[in-house]
Amino acid sequence: MGHLGAFFILLGALGALAEICVIPEMDNQLVEKLGQHLLPWMDQLSLEHLNPSLYVGLRLSSMQAGTKEDLYLHSLKLDYQKCLLGSTSRNYNNGCQAKPSMGQLALYLLTLRANCEFVGSRKGDRLVSQLKWFLEEEKRAIGHDHKGHPHTSYYQYGLSILALCVHQKRVHDSVVGKLLYAVEHDHHLHQGHLSVDTVAMAGLALTCLERFNFNPDLRQRITLAIQTSKEKILKAQTPEGYFGNVYSTPLALQLLMTSPMPRMGLGIACLKARTALLAILKDGAFQNALVISQLLPVLNHKTYMDLIFPDCQAPRVMLASTLENPSPTHVSEMISVTLKVSSVLPPYQQAISVLAGSSLKDVLEKAHELGGFTYGTQASLSGPYLTTVMGKAVGDREFWQLLRAPDTPLQQGIADYRPQDGETIELRLVSW
Repeated sequence: MGHLGAFFILLGALGALAEICVIPEMDNQLVEKLGQHLLPWMDQLSLEHLNPSLYVGLRLSSMQAGTKEDLYLHSLKLDYQKCLLGSTSRNYNNGCQAKPSMGQLALYLLTLRANCEFVGSRKGDRLVSQLKWFLEEEKRAIGHDHKGHPHTSYYQYGLSILALCVHQKRVHDSVVGKLLYAVEHDHHLHQGHLSVDTVAMAGLALTCLERFNFNPDLRQRITLAIQTSKEKILKAQTPEGYFGNVYSTPLALQLLMTSPMPRMGLGIACLKARTALLAILKDGAFQNALVISQLLPVLNHKTYMDLIFPDCQAPRVMLASTLENPSPTHVSEMISVTLKVSSVLPPYQQAISVLAGSSLKDVLEKAHELGGFTYGTQASLSGPYLTTVMGKAVGDREFWQLLRAPDTPLQQGIADYRPQDGETIELRLVSW
């Protein structure tokens, strides 16, 4: 069925044609090479670097990492339970540099389901309670009139509902209602533009709720909101085929693959996205571990919905570690990148020389070493992001936007983007 692309089925009750989003199989070597990108990340077992999404992505893929995968799961359980459940004291750190965020906790619960485990023990119940408390806090921040915003994001809000749902834990109607309202009213899911991955995550959470019928009084709104989410994603498809951008496309495809849609063009849209992703895979441009972990299930015709009833006995091919081919001996090429910050006084602008292939983070570090430039970052599951530049910290509803001159927003973070010779990169503090 995979190589047929999009096909049609008859909705008997409606007498209408519905399309299904199917991603035809890709070359096994390309997919395996993508999976191999995760192996070095799985060697980083400190809490700061542990990313539950990597484990989930592998378990929903056609590949496995053997004992490395088992050790990664063991480290996740050990560190997450220690840091989340270690003590009730406000002053403890229990050897933890920082407590995992609620988004990380939600992904950890998805990890347990990926391993065919349910939270049911006393420790598991405490984790569920923490996530439910987080949602209640976010609900209060949004407010009864929906004029507020979550302390974190609607992405984490939807992810948390999804994590509880796949463990068959009911979420109160009032909590679900906030997510429904956000989907129903576009501006709540915008950060200057439609956040496709946020819409996709909301749609996945609502799809899970619909399947369990946990909120019968909201069922009609939930069904409509799922369709609305899919329509928004389809409308956000670029001429190249991406949904939003290349990095939001995997999660968007996960939602579109969950169920048929009575909409002409769905199958064509998914095939177009597949073509765009194939080109990126051939170029080896996928480097971000979080995005890879969301794409691997899609390439195995699976989504986060498969965590409801995971198949832990499904055969998976063992990933082989590959050694990078040594580069031939030659003089390393230097490039010049101009770094610009206009959101501070006095404005900063400086040409920085770095090795070709350096990341934007390398450029920032070199600028810091040269003097006159300071910055701070915070780790996240998708990589480090800027929190301060030249002593100016982000405020509420603010972030440091990365732009390539004259005014093109970068789609990658500081650790993933590699500037070209002669480029000017601006760091701009913007509100949303």
